[in-house]
Amino acid sequence: MTVQGVKYMSDFEAKKAILDIGRRMYEKGFVASNDGNISCKVGPNTIWTTPTGVSKGFMTQDMLVKMDINGKVLMGKWRPSSEVKMHLRVYKENPDVQAVTHAHPLVATSFAIAGISLDAAVLTEAVMGLGSIPVAKYATPGTDEVPDSIAPFVNTHNGVLLANHGALTWGKDIYQAFYRLESIEYYATILMYTGNIIGRQNLLSCDQVNKLLDIRHKLGITAGGIPPCSPEETNAKDVVSAADIRPAEQSGPGPVLKGVTSIVRPGENPAPAGCGCSGTSGRLTASEGQKAIGAEALGKAKEEIIAEVVRRVIEGLS
Repeated sequence: MTVQGVKYMSDFEAKKAILDIGRRMYEKGFVASNDGNISCKVGPNTIWTTPTGVSKGFMTQDMLVKMDINGKVLMGKWRPSSEVKMHLRVYKENPDVQAVTHAHPLVATSFAIAGISLDAAVLTEAVMGLGSIPVAKYATPGTDEVPDSIAPFVNTHNGVLLANHGALTWGKDIYQAFYRLESIEYYATILMYTGNIIGRQNLLSCDQVNKLLDIRHKLGITAGGIPPCSPEETNAKDVVSAADIRPAEQSGPGPVLKGVTSIVRPGENPAPAGCGCSGTSGRLTASEGQKAIGAEALGKAKEEIIAEVVRRVIEGLS
């Protein structure tokens, strides 16, 4: 259906898409139990939205609710989620938005709980298609505090983290809104790995970011903000060995992963951290209750060592 030059989904298309997105949310682990909500416009002032108290992975079309953007129920036997208020506020603040999704993806929600915005120029796709994701101040779910907290960002960004709650995204159609939700979780995961596990992030330079922003503009994405960037390029040369990027003051054969035994190449004999020695050959002794890697570990094949490191990282995350 087209109204005043704007094309909207039909009722049938909108309901089918909402059920599809709900299943995707549930299968990806973005929601647990009855969490999350989805809405989609079918006209300038009407939407279909998800009901309260139902898992997003097990909805049926008869459960969905049709409303106007003032909150009046037009069709449906179920009650809409109390959090539909923030959806309605998005539509009122930005009439170009046609769909809104809300969920609690694990990593992004962890950033929301920590009060850390997703705002680092480390990933080209995030700069181009998503932009910076701020953290809206805490608001009690289901109250008017929530729509008030997100209102400042609706026209300048493509989504927000809700402090101690979850993530909210919007878009020109229901799939763009959901893809932005996926991108937020992916972006948050990259920031977690690089910032908190690997412990190193090479920011894109300001010149590199400006070129990505030009591409974003050509794609028709006018919101998203500008993330902080590096004055100089940090990625202008090939990296053949980890030693090529290791700071001079860092000892050891490779990058240090937090909570993970340093990677050791067969035949190398690393010095225990903090011992002040230079890694001479011979058997290492235990230092501060930590056993040094013995001859058996040094004889492992390179593939086995990498597999062990990966295992320990996974254990640390679980």
